[in-house]
Amino acid sequence: MEKLVVVGGTKLEGEVTVSGSKNSILPIMAATLLCDGEAVIHRVPRLKDVLVMQQLLEFLGAKTKMEDKTMIIDARGVKPEKVTEILMRKLRASNLVIGPLLARFGEVQAAYPGGCAIGSRPMDLHVRGFQKLGVQVKEKYGYIEAKAKKIVGADIHLDFPSVGATENLMMAAALGSGTTILRNVAREPEILDLQNFLNLMGAKVSGAGLDVIKITGVSKLHSAEHEVIPDRIETGTHMVAAALSRGRVTVAKTIPEHVEPVMAKLREAGVTVNQGNDYVEVIAKERPRPIDVKTMPYPGFPTDMQPQIMVLMSIARGTSIVSESIFENRFKHVDELRRLGARIKIEGKIAVINGVPKLNGALVEATDLRAGAALLLAGLVAEDITVIENVHHLDRGYESIEQKYTQLGARVVRVNNGVRS
Repeated sequence: MEKLVVVGGTKLEGEVTVSGSKNSILPIMAATLLCDGEAVIHRVPRLKDVLVMQQLLEFLGAKTKMEDKTMIIDARGVKPEKVTEILMRKLRASNLVIGPLLARFGEVQAAYPGGCAIGSRPMDLHVRGFQKLGVQVKEKYGYIEAKAKKIVGADIHLDFPSVGATENLMMAAALGSGTTILRNVAREPEILDLQNFLNLMGAKVSGAGLDVIKITGVSKLHSAEHEVIPDRIETGTHMVAAALSRGRVTVAKTIPEHVEPVMAKLREAGVTVNQGNDYVEVIAKERPRPIDVKTMPYPGFPTDMQPQIMVLMSIARGTSIVSESIFENRFKHVDELRRLGARIKIEGKIAVINGVPKLNGALVEATDLRAGAALLLAGLVAEDITVIENVHHLDRGYESIEQKYTQLGARVVRVNNGVRS
């Protein structure tokens, strides 16, 4: 089992480049199933989740090829095979193939995706949206069977601005007849990135980034070439790491407006944050001031940054409060942070953090992707050595994470059963 061994106490200094967005590349890969041609996607991060989605596309009959940071996908040979539980349970975002397969073939049979460590992500919003588009949906024995003679445009209001449901319905409606209006949709930058890719293939989608999206169905989509946007959660993670270490770091090749909520909270904590067209510079010289954070759908503070910002609060000069409004189980990292000396009390969906002057190294376990990131950041500033187990979670969403921090001066080593890898 691979582990990360972190020797804390080093100021991070220098420049780090952000990889392509995990939460953009997965729906874009799914969208290639709509394409009657070859899709070329640049800035593809080498992540475990990307590999699983690639395997899923190949199972369906697509041809894929990875060349450096570019992925080439030819989905012309795809057939609507029954997608087994083995594949679907490996990746929560695997449900994003349902919309494209429905649009292209009028039918799909797929196992429900596996559970999620940070909370449930039900398919009910997806299913109700599909039904509005004229799809007949049957649920049985852990599978979803969906059929439609024709995807018919509709006016759909989402009960919650779900990212996955927004993306699935956008893709399903792209090859439908008539016009579909999606209301109360997710506004994340990854939605806009998906819209841009769909339009490059010949779709007619507008409104992404706002709360109403309009899709006018077309009969066919063609080949396209696209570059994935930078990962805003990786950007935010590096920013918090710099603040924690009281260092000076430039986070390069990113989009500052995508991390405005994180920049605002860091400034509130007394951290200097400078920004340019495609970079953010973070400078910190002392312990942060306490802050309060409430996670919200975009453009609010992202739930995917909550564990990381909690580490910063754990060494603040006072008491901070985190309110988690998105996922019910997103405090799993708290017990592990306590092992490092953090003083955190949980009351339902509220975490009260009493800052301490320092954290201490310990053996801890990553329970999910962002919890793993939080533990790595904590290890960077903790005294002595921190050992993080189950680092495969980190590999789902962070490309070459230990190499990037090593370049900034951190002391991080990956070991496999005691052997450096």
